[in-house]
Amino acid sequence: MTAAPCLMVQGTASGVGKSLLVAALCRIFARAGYRVAPFKAQNMSLNAAVTADGGEIGRAQAVQAAAAGVEPTLDMNPILVKPEADDRSQIVVRGRAVGSLRWREYSALAPVLWSVIADSLGRLRAAHDLVVIEGAGSPAEINLVVDLANMRVAALAEAPVLLVGDIDRGGVFAALIGTLALLAAEDRARVAGLIINRFRGDPSVLDPGLDLLSARTGVPILGVVPHLGEAPLPEEDSLGLDGIARDIGEPRVVVAVPRLPRIANFDDLEPLAAEPGVAVRFASRPETLADADVVVLPGSKTTVADLAWLRDRRLDGATASAARDGRVVIGICGGYQMLGEHLDDPDHVESDVASARGLGLLPVVTTFARTKTTRRVRGRVLPGGPLDAAAGADVDAYEIHCGETVVRGGAPVFALGERVGDAPAAVDGRRTGGVLGTYLHGCFSSGPLRRALLTAAAARRGVAPDPRWGTDALGDRYDRLADRVAAALDLDALGRLARRPLSVVTA
Repeated sequence: MTAAPCLMVQGTASGVGKSLLVAALCRIFARAGYRVAPFKAQNMSLNAAVTADGGEIGRAQAVQAAAAGVEPTLDMNPILVKPEADDRSQIVVRGRAVGSLRWREYSALAPVLWSVIADSLGRLRAAHDLVVIEGAGSPAEINLVVDLANMRVAALAEAPVLLVGDIDRGGVFAALIGTLALLAAEDRARVAGLIINRFRGDPSVLDPGLDLLSARTGVPILGVVPHLGEAPLPEEDSLGLDGIARDIGEPRVVVAVPRLPRIANFDDLEPLAAEPGVAVRFASRPETLADADVVVLPGSKTTVADLAWLRDRRLDGATASAARDGRVVIGICGGYQMLGEHLDDPDHVESDVASARGLGLLPVVTTFARTKTTRRVRGRVLPGGPLDAAAGADVDAYEIHCGETVVRGGAPVFALGERVGDAPAAVDGRRTGGVLGTYLHGCFSSGPLRRALLTAAAARRGVAPDPRWGTDALGDRYDRLADRVAAALDLDALGRLARRPLSVVTA
């Protein structure tokens, strides 16, 4: 069987929009009738998703798969690196955590990891018509001798490379020319097109610079993509928090989120941030929580350390004040654990601390364990509290956490009717008054749940709800994304590079 062709998107730096463009390309080629799969060999991110067989992959690859209209699999992101400290990361190989390693230890594994990457890419190419590959960081990191994500992958896949620069940051021409200048000759020859991303304003202003860029590099410019705003895609790392945070002049509802040092799965907040009239603010000071209608404690890769940071910043007291005032306080995963009475770690799985006092806002106790829970969850909202108006609504979500939480009171938040690898008829979370906690990442993706939450928060503020809350469909957003990117790129050139002509590009 002939292996499918590949097209690769690399960038001049982290956060230039590679993930978003890969999602758009997946949708564009899928709408043209091709079976498309995304691929990222090595992903460093604390935003993770769970596949149907209970393994972890980068959240961005799961969303890219959704944009392509296919089920996400472990092959789409065989190596996931989850930072735990400045010098150490948890390494997830084909969906399972294999250890917590420092850089030199990780580098020593490169030959083994490379064979995993090659096998995964081979399986994707055998099962699809096209694989759209995303690089990591920049291909011009000349201090690194181990490349598991960029030009070595391009060579393995025989993939033409699209090099992306972010003009919104400034210095895009220097970034593109400098990146090309630092590449080895054989790698530079793989770069088949340049894309300028996140442009605001009149594109004709760029014409002199584009002419010079093309002349200096000899690489064709395939398009200038506008700043897209409402991207339906999680950022890879905390650089993307500023993209999620959204403040508006006269918000109907204000959502405040403590900006934990090791915040994880912060893409949970993106559905709220996309709603009209909703301001999402990431908080490092207690006064940011003072006027919030909803406080969300997000997930964390280092829950005990981030709980200590919360106390150091006096955000614990601000969260307790919000609960006493009758405002909504929600904890997700690590945030749920923080809201409890205490967190026990007898085996020092999570930290060097054997036990830590929680915020005491929920009657639950968490004990950390070495086994990580990773599973998809399907359930429904239970009546009561700020989500009462969504009672009975379906929720498709996923769990990624270490340890078990024992409840000592309160009411459950979700009924779990279908749970991969587990018996049905379970429940999740706990609620007392307007304070609730849950292990269900992605629960805000439920339109009825968002509408109920925001309506309850608006009512307390004394403002009318927005009738559009909870009505946006992700499928529609993928199509709008594809439409806007397709209008900005040279589709004929892309079709030739991918060896997959583009004759149908609209929904």
